[in-house]
Amino acid sequence: MAIRRLPPLRALEAFVRTVRLGSARAAADELGLSPSALSRRIGNLEEFVGKKLFTRARQAMKLTDDGHAFFEAVNPQLEALTRAVESQSENFSLLRLHLGVLPLFGTQRLFPRLGELRERHPLLHIDIDTGAHLEDRVGDVLDAAIILSRGPSRGLHAVRLDYNKVHAICSRELADRLGAEPDPDKLRKQTFLIHNELPESFTAWRNEIGMADMEPAAIDHFDSGQIMLEAAAQGLGIAIMHDDHMRRAADNRLATLFNVEVESPYSYWFVCKPTALEERPVRLFHDWLVKAGL
Repeated sequence: MAIRRLPPLRALEAFVRTVRLGSARAAADELGLSPSALSRRIGNLEEFVGKKLFTRARQAMKLTDDGHAFFEAVNPQLEALTRAVESQSENFSLLRLHLGVLPLFGTQRLFPRLGELRERHPLLHIDIDTGAHLEDRVGDVLDAAIILSRGPSRGLHAVRLDYNKVHAICSRELADRLGAEPDPDKLRKQTFLIHNELPESFTAWRNEIGMADMEPAAIDHFDSGQIMLEAAAQGLGIAIMHDDHMRRAADNRLATLFNVEVESPYSYWFVCKPTALEERPVRLFHDWLVKAGL
């Protein structure tokens, strides 16, 4: 059987890094090449495949349609090749990712799927940080984080992971006592449970039921959604949380109030510094997270 001719691997590396970084100059700097040397490598690849992968104008390189299709076809195969080499080599050390994540997202959405990630990338290991102010610590002690936010700070690479609706969640016994329709007098006597990461959700919910000025007997604040749900299940108050939290909890002790839902101001986001995407642990986790659809 004839052995197929291998593509120029250094040229492939130059092409892929240029696409990922979005800049030929950045790719050249990372590879330790001059811009002209990088351009020659990509030219060699274009000659090999017989297609123009980039347009060039005023020292700028823009991906063509053929180039985009080529990247989508080749990039997964390069990742598979890298994994295959890593699995057979004793010279590769563990890949370590320092990830910030909110506890409820971790227990409900991340950890049930991490086995898939470990099977796919056995060398990737994750240090989990559930502390406060995750976004502020990205790029310092954290490589990346999954945060609950109205929108991440500018300067961060961000991927929105979901869209949510706000629900009022409480024990079934309390839901029965409050009835099917909002009653201002009854609601004013209640304790509401608010997550520190969702301060405006209660305002949005009150507006939706037409009681913007309603003040409850007390508002208790939490930094753990898991504890909030347990507090609600124990009859300690009404938790203002996302519909996704309620659905994934699958706790028969809990009920939603009044069949009322409102678009949440908040979503879960994956965030990291843009340059961190070129660090292999961050990129592997990022690509898996996006495809997994957590």
